[in-house]
Amino acid sequence: MHKKIVLTGDRPTGPLHLGHYVGSLKNRVILQETCQQFVMLADVQALTDNFHQPQKIRENILEVALDYLAVGIDSKKTTIFIQSLIRALPELTMYYLNFVTWNRLKHNPTVKQEIVQKNFGESVPAGFMIYPVSQTADITAFRADIVPVGDDQLPMIEQCNEIVRHFNRAYNTQVLVEAKAMVSRVPRLPGIDGKAKMSKSLGNAIYLSDPEDVIAKKVKGMYTDPNHLRVEDPGQVEGNPVFVYLDAFDPDQENLAEMKAHYQRGGLGDSVVKKRLNEVLQAELEPIRLRRQEFAKDPGAIMNLLLEGSDKASETADATLRDARKAMCLDYR
Repeated sequence: MHKKIVLTGDRPTGPLHLGHYVGSLKNRVILQETCQQFVMLADVQALTDNFHQPQKIRENILEVALDYLAVGIDSKKTTIFIQSLIRALPELTMYYLNFVTWNRLKHNPTVKQEIVQKNFGESVPAGFMIYPVSQTADITAFRADIVPVGDDQLPMIEQCNEIVRHFNRAYNTQVLVEAKAMVSRVPRLPGIDGKAKMSKSLGNAIYLSDPEDVIAKKVKGMYTDPNHLRVEDPGQVEGNPVFVYLDAFDPDQENLAEMKAHYQRGGLGDSVVKKRLNEVLQAELEPIRLRRQEFAKDPGAIMNLLLEGSDKASETADATLRDARKAMCLDYR
C-alpha cells in the first residue's frame, strides 16, 4: 500500500510563532509517525520579497530549523531540507509556467491579499507573482498527497492541482500527483493586536523562542473586547484574541467554558483572563524553549542535518524531474 507523503515548510524570514505552531507544526509531529514527511525551509520563496536582504534569510535558516527540532520534528523520521539546494525545483517551475496564465496568477486570492499586505502597489516582483507555480513544483517534486496549510493557503493548493491536471492531460501521463490540503483545528491565530492574523512582518506575534518575561508582557498588552471597559460590564468572547488563544491552548476546556460564561455576563476582568492565558502559554512553551536552547549549542550539527536532508530530498525530486522530462519528450540522455 502507498504510504502517504507529506510536504510542508516555512519561509525562513524569522523564528516561528504560535500561529505556525497550531497551524502546522503540531500536525507535522503527528504525521511523521505514519507518513513519509518532507519539511522544507523555503529560502527561495522568502527571497521573492526579501531579495535585498539575503543575509536575513541565511541567518534564519538555523532559527527555523531550531524551532522544528524543539517542537519535536525528528530528523530521523522527517526529511528536513533547504529549498535552494534542490536543483530540480526551478526546472519544474519553468515547465509548469506553461500551464497557468498570468491572469490566473493575478486573481489567486492568497497572492492578491499578500500583495496588499506587503504594500507592493504596482511594483510586484515577477518572482513573487509566480510563487504559486514554484510552490506547485515544491509539492509535486515529492509527489505529496498531503500538504498541511492554514486556510489562507487553500487557493494555493487548488492552483497546484489545476497545474497537475493540465500537465498530466497534456502529456497523457500520471507522473504528477494531486495534493490534499490538511487544515488544522485552529487554521489561524489573530495577532496580539487583534487586527490581522499573527505575522512576523506585522510585529504582532508571540514566538516559540520568546523568553518567559516577553511572553508575559505580550499577553498583558493583548487586544481584547474594546467595549469591556469595566469589570462588571458584559464582555464579548467571539473574536476576542485572548479567548481565541485559550480555545487553542487551554487543556482545561471545562474551566474555560465557565470563564467564557462569566465574562459574557459581566464581573470578570480582562486581567484575570490574561493571567490564565499567560499560565497556559508558559506551560506550553517552556519545554519547547528549553529543548531549543539545547539544540542551539551545536549549530554545526544542525547545518549538517539540513545538508544531509537536502541530499536525500534531491534524490526524490530528481526522480520526479526525470519522469516529467520523459513525459515531455525531453529525455535526451
